[in-house]
Amino acid sequence: MSHPTTAWIAHGGRTGEDAFTAERVPVPELRPHDLLVRVRAVSVNPVDTKVLKRLGDGESKQLGYDAAGVVEAVGERASGFAVGDEVYYAGDISRPGTNAELHAVDSRIVAHKPANLDWAQAAALPLTTITAWESLFDKLRLTADSRGNLLVVGGAGGVGSVLIQLAKALTGVTVVATASRDESRAFVRELGADQVVGHRNLRDEVSAVAPEGVRWIFSSFTAGNLDAYQQLLQPFGEIVAVDDDPGPIGALKTKALSFHWEYMFARIIHETPDVAEQGRLLARTAQLVEQGRVRTTLGQRLAGLGPETLAEAHQILRSGTAVGKVSITLD
Repeated sequence: MSHPTTAWIAHGGRTGEDAFTAERVPVPELRPHDLLVRVRAVSVNPVDTKVLKRLGDGESKQLGYDAAGVVEAVGERASGFAVGDEVYYAGDISRPGTNAELHAVDSRIVAHKPANLDWAQAAALPLTTITAWESLFDKLRLTADSRGNLLVVGGAGGVGSVLIQLAKALTGVTVVATASRDESRAFVRELGADQVVGHRNLRDEVSAVAPEGVRWIFSSFTAGNLDAYQQLLQPFGEIVAVDDDPGPIGALKTKALSFHWEYMFARIIHETPDVAEQGRLLARTAQLVEQGRVRTTLGQRLAGLGPETLAEAHQILRSGTAVGKVSITLD
């Protein structure tokens, strides 16, 4: 497969459609554990917009951290997959992204696509599912026997919308989720949230529905909320955060509160011994989707991966008005 293929490259210092170009590139060479996937759909995540923003003038990068597609080749040490398999996955931030016709990915972080989802629906799930799963079960260590209030800050966002579903499907917790607009509040309720509150006066709104406080917080918007978190959490409570700059956390000490970072790329970029956990959790999620216990969080689909649709997807994410995920199908 030495003939060139197409990838869509992001360029720093540019805006709109000019920030993306279609370029002919070599077919990726496979590492021993890799699969070569013909990409059928991708989704766009906040990490895409952050990486693009950090690129300087003259810098470029192949973005994309979610994909669904068909296996075209299998590396010599890859197992569990064959040519023709339909798969879904989030990639590796240290390697070229999924915005391409052909993409190489470590098979250990890949799973077979849920059979009842189309390409766009499947591509909406992997990165946010991995983040939500690791937050709930690796960091907060929730189980089917867990009881208490879980506050999900950013319930209508990509991660929050999966995390609510996993918490209701696999644990016994009560979910209190934040959402501000009528559309996002309705979406969060459909996903299974037990209570929905606004963002603006977080402490009072959460206290009104959970006067005993909360045991756990998943946070997409930590900066500016830490004082409210400290007051809402019960002693020995825990926060897991996915945003970049939480601010000073010293006030958490007096209640012996725990603060966790979640970063779903950590396993693959550091080649941890349990890196295959990401493939396994995606396989488990596919089962939950096929059983009707978890649904795709696709909110909007765009047709034809290219500069125009990539620019539109990035603008939707930057606007802060997205409900669920944005996926782009390849022609």
